[in-house]
Amino acid sequence: MSTLAVHQAAPAAGTTPGTARRPPLRRRIALVPTITLLLGAVYTLLPVAWVVIASTKSGHELFSTFTFLPGSGFTQNIKDLNAYRDGIYWQWMGNSALYAGLGALLSTAVSAFSGYALATYRFRGRETMFNVLLAGVLMPPVILAVPQYLLLAKANLTDSYLSVLLPQILSPYGVYLSRIYAAAAVPADVVEAGRMDGASEWRIFTRIALPMMIPGMVTVFLFQFVAVWNNFLLPYIMLSDDERFPLTLGLYTLLEQGANTPALYTLVITGAFLAVLPLIALFLVIQRFWSLDLLSGAVKS
Repeated sequence: MSTLAVHQAAPAAGTTPGTARRPPLRRRIALVPTITLLLGAVYTLLPVAWVVIASTKSGHELFSTFTFLPGSGFTQNIKDLNAYRDGIYWQWMGNSALYAGLGALLSTAVSAFSGYALATYRFRGRETMFNVLLAGVLMPPVILAVPQYLLLAKANLTDSYLSVLLPQILSPYGVYLSRIYAAAAVPADVVEAGRMDGASEWRIFTRIALPMMIPGMVTVFLFQFVAVWNNFLLPYIMLSDDERFPLTLGLYTLLEQGANTPALYTLVITGAFLAVLPLIALFLVIQRFWSLDLLSGAVKS
C-alpha cells in the first residue's frame, strides 16, 4: 500500500473514529429550537385534538374509558345540540358572528383612519396621544370591563347588542398596528404628489393610502375578530338575556348546568368543536387574501 493511501485511511490526529462521525456542535445546538417548537406545537394542539375526538363520542363513551380513537356519537351529539332549547346554540353562534364580524369591521375602519392620521399628519400632541395609546395596549381588558359597564348603564344600553359592540370598536392595538403599518407602507412622496395633483385628503386616503394599507388592515381585522369571538368577560358583565349571549357565554351556561345534568357535557364539547370551525375557515380565507395582497404590493413596488 502506498504512503498516500495510508495517510488517507488513518484518522486525523487527536480524533477517534467515533468522534469523526459525530455531527458538528453547531448542528446539534440548532436542533434545540426545533425540538422546543415541536413540543410547543404538541402542547398547543393536544387540547384541540382532544376536543375533536371527544365530540365524536357519546356520553357513555366519554365517561367510561377515554381513548384517542373516534367514537360513534357525533351525529347524535349534533342532533341533541340542535334540539336543545329549539336550537338556541345556533342563535348564540349568530350572535357571535354579529359581535365579531361587525365589531371587527368597525374596529378596522377606526384603526385605519386613526393610524393613517397619526402616521401622516403633524399636529400638536401627536406623540403624547401615541404614548397614551401604547398605555392602552398594555392595559388588560379586565380593568376596563367594569367602568365600561357603569358608563353603558348610565346610557341604559346594558343587556343589548350595543353593550357588547360599542366597547369593541376602539382597539388600541389595532390603532397602534395601523399607525406602524401606514408609516411603513404609505410613502410621504406619494401623499404629497396626490396633494399637488389637487386631490382632497379624503380622496388621497381612500384611493391611494388605503389600498397600500390593505394587508395590514386584514391583519387587524383577523386579530380583532378572534378577540371578539373569544371574548367572555364583557358579555358576561353586560348581558343577562341568554338569547343575546355569544357562544362563549352560552357554552359556559351549558357547562354550569352540566354539573347537575352530566348529559350536557357532550353538548358543550360538541359546541366547542363547532365554534372553532368558523375561526379556522376565516383564517384560511384571510391568510390567502393577505398573502396575495403582500405579493401584489411587492410586485407594484
